[in-house]
Amino acid sequence: MKEAKTTVKPFGFLDKLGYMFGDFGNDFTFILSSMMLMKFYSDVMGVSVGLVGVMMMAARFVDAFTDVAMGQIVDRSKSTAAGKFKPWIRRMCGPVAVASFLMYASWFANMPMGFKIFWMFFTYLLWGSVFYTSINIPYGSMASAVSPEPKDRAQLSNWRTIGASLAGTVIGVLLPVLVYYKDAAGNSVLSGNKVMIAALVCSIGAIICYLLCYNMVTERVKVEQKTEKFNLGELVSGLVKNKALIGIVVASICMLLVQLTSQTMTTYVYPNYFGNTKAQSVAGLVGVLITFVCAAFTVKLSQKFGRKELAIFASFLGAAVFFIAFILQTKSAWVFVALYALAYIGLAVFSLICWAMITDVIDDTEVQTGDRSDGTIYAVYSFARKLGQAASSGIAGLLLTVIGYTAETQFDPEVTKGIYNMTCLVPAIGYVLLAIVLIFLYPLGKKRVEENARILAEKRGEK
Repeated sequence: MKEAKTTVKPFGFLDKLGYMFGDFGNDFTFILSSMMLMKFYSDVMGVSVGLVGVMMMAARFVDAFTDVAMGQIVDRSKSTAAGKFKPWIRRMCGPVAVASFLMYASWFANMPMGFKIFWMFFTYLLWGSVFYTSINIPYGSMASAVSPEPKDRAQLSNWRTIGASLAGTVIGVLLPVLVYYKDAAGNSVLSGNKVMIAALVCSIGAIICYLLCYNMVTERVKVEQKTEKFNLGELVSGLVKNKALIGIVVASICMLLVQLTSQTMTTYVYPNYFGNTKAQSVAGLVGVLITFVCAAFTVKLSQKFGRKELAIFASFLGAAVFFIAFILQTKSAWVFVALYALAYIGLAVFSLICWAMITDVIDDTEVQTGDRSDGTIYAVYSFARKLGQAASSGIAGLLLTVIGYTAETQFDPEVTKGIYNMTCLVPAIGYVLLAIVLIFLYPLGKKRVEENARILAEKRGEK
C-alpha cells in the first residue's frame, strides 16, 4: 500500500461530512430493521417473534459467506479515478434501498402464513446478506483510504457515528409518533400501512445520502489490487491468529447486544409497559443529543487516554446505570428516559470510536504480517456485527416468547413486567461483557496504536 502520487486536496470537512452521509444512508435501513422488523412481523403479519428471531440468526450463516466474499471482491477490485471503494457505493445504493422497502410489504398481511414466512426470509436475506453487505463493506473499508493519519480516522469514526445518530433521530423520534394508532381500548397499536410508507421514505433518504457520500469523499491513499491466488486455509489461519481482530470482533458482538437489544425493546417497553409512545420518541431524541455531546470531546479524550481505555470506562458506566434501572422498577416513563440517557453515554462513546478501532486493527495486521487486506478484515468485522445483530434479535425473540408475548397477550401485566426486566438486564450484561473483552482480549492500547502509526509512516516514506 502506498500513497497516491497525484495531487489531491487535503483531508478536510467535506470528507467528514460525506463520510457521515454514508452511515446516515446505511442506518436508514439498518436501524429501521433493528427497531421495527420484529414488531412489524409479530404485530402486523402475525408471525411468531421466536420465528423472526430464528430467521435473523439463520441469516448470519449466509453472511459468513457473503461478507467474506465481498471483502475479497473489494480487495481484488481495481482502483478507478474515483478510488477503489467509492464506486461500490454508487453501484449498490439502489438495490439495497429497494430490498429494504420490500421487507415491509403490509399488502401481504392477509396472505397465508406460509407465504408470509417465505417473503420474510427472502426479502431479509436479499437486503441484509446480499445488498447491504455489498455497500457496507466497501464503505467501511474506505476509511483507511481517505487518510493514513490515525487522528483523521478518529474524526471519520466520529462523523460516521453522527450520521448513524441522525438516522436514529429520523427513525427513533418520528416513527413512534407516526406509525401507531389507538385501538378501542386505548392501547397503542402498530399500523402496517404506516410502517410501509415510512420504509419507502427511509429508502429514498438512503439513496440520497449514499450519493452525497460518493460525491463528497476523496480517497487519498492508493490501495493496491490483490492479485495472488485466493487461499481459504491461509485466510482462516491468519484471521484466527490475529488477536486484535478477534478482540474487536468479540467486542462488537457485545456492543451490538447492547445497542440492538435496546433499540428492539424500546418498541415494546414504551407502548406496552409504560403505555407512552411520546416518551419513546423523546428517548430516541435524547440518544441522538447524547451522541452529539459525546462527539464534542470523544476524539480528544481518546487521543489523551487511548480508544481502548476510554471504551472500557464507558462500558462500566452503561452497565451500572442499567442495573440501577432494573433495581428501581420505575413506573414512570420519564424517569426511565432519564436513566436510559445516562446509560446511553457508554454506547455513544464506544460507537464514536469503534470505527477508528477497526482501522487500528488493519494497521496492526499490516505491521505484524506485512500484508494489508482492508476489505477482508472489514468484512470479518462486518460479519461480527451481524452476529451481534442476530444474537440480540434471537435473544429478544426467545425471551419475548418465554415471557409469553403474543399479539393477544402483549398488554398482560406479567408480560409487560418481563418486557421491562429484559430492557434493563440484557443491555447491562452486554456492557459488562464488552468491558471484559476489551480488558483481556483486545491488545491495542494507546501506546501500541501510536507505535504502529509511526512504523507505517516510515514504511510509506512519510517520515
